[in-house]
Amino acid sequence: MKAQSEVPASPVRRERSREIKRSAVISAARQARLLSRSQLTELTGLSPATLTPLVRELIAEGYLIERGADSSRAGRPRERLEFNPRAELVAAVALQPHQARCEIADSDGTVIAHDDVPLGPDIVATICDVVPRLAGAGRPELRGVAVAVPGVTADGEVRLAPSVGVVETRSIGEGIRERLGVSVVVDNDVNLMVAGEHAAGAGSDVRDLMLLHVTDGVGAGLMLDGRVRRGASSAAGEVGFMTLDRDAHTRDGVGAFEARWSESAVARHLDDAGIDRDGASPVTALVTAAAGDGPAAQAARAYLDEVLVAWSRLIISCACVVDPGRVLLSGAAAELDDAALARLQDLVDADVPAPVEIRRGALGERAVLHGAISSALTAAGLMAVPAT
Repeated sequence: MKAQSEVPASPVRRERSREIKRSAVISAARQARLLSRSQLTELTGLSPATLTPLVRELIAEGYLIERGADSSRAGRPRERLEFNPRAELVAAVALQPHQARCEIADSDGTVIAHDDVPLGPDIVATICDVVPRLAGAGRPELRGVAVAVPGVTADGEVRLAPSVGVVETRSIGEGIRERLGVSVVVDNDVNLMVAGEHAAGAGSDVRDLMLLHVTDGVGAGLMLDGRVRRGASSAAGEVGFMTLDRDAHTRDGVGAFEARWSESAVARHLDDAGIDRDGASPVTALVTAAAGDGPAAQAARAYLDEVLVAWSRLIISCACVVDPGRVLLSGAAAELDDAALARLQDLVDADVPAPVEIRRGALGERAVLHGAISSALTAAGLMAVPAT
């Protein structure tokens, strides 16, 4: 009986098989960092004949670096290969009023380039201009982009972010993905701040965490069981809209709570009270005025306590629902001095059902970009997703 001839693999199948093998080599080298060719063979299961041209190609592209032979082992010294973390890059972009802050990091999360550029009306065009420029002329190694937005985001869309000119839904994630051809994450900036503090800041030793960020608005980032929680509509943490005062209501997109207790509200109160800020931020000016003497200082202390009581009620309400264990203060809230921070802790301790430790965030303005880098690395498959 005549043997049936094998159907040759199509060019598409051969190319796909080659890409799978190439990815296996990169993944093994990335995890091991420094290894011999024989170890690479063991880790990937590929034969030396298959591995040799792939290794040669990856050396030429900069993924692998040839190092000297390992003379510490008995027997014939073996040449070693080192993975180059700068062969794979990600970009982090933080949108702010009138500007975009951009950083390029390697696969270890080390920042290698930074620039602040004016934010034009076309957000996608701004990002797609600055990212390739910072990453370098040849950028086959750019693997992902994460964009931090001061507003409501979901599924790559910015639904509301008036401070950066978005007043109706805009799909910036898809636009960036189409133009740069990489994975894209678009997330609320406070979500990325709590991710940054959890990765390398004041929350790195806990799995449950809340970050309270006070600026012109008031928002919270929630890290529960080691993961950022966004809710059914990606609106979890929009605590500025909470109505803790019976006669307070949301108006014109400004939440009821943030209308009275944000940094902008503190600034208005100081102006109305005739307190000179002398170039200081509103909360810093309030704390400074409260530390003085005389009737003006007494009035400042009374108002500072009102602010602390309001912020404590917000923290207590959140703690009763999500039990974060630790709350980090960010933005204007982090400007409280030690005495005010202790007062806030006492107010919270008096009414929470379980202990809540209050600290200042450790990363400051770096938190959002650090979180964006971590998010981009995870989306690109360069960092393990935390287990639940």
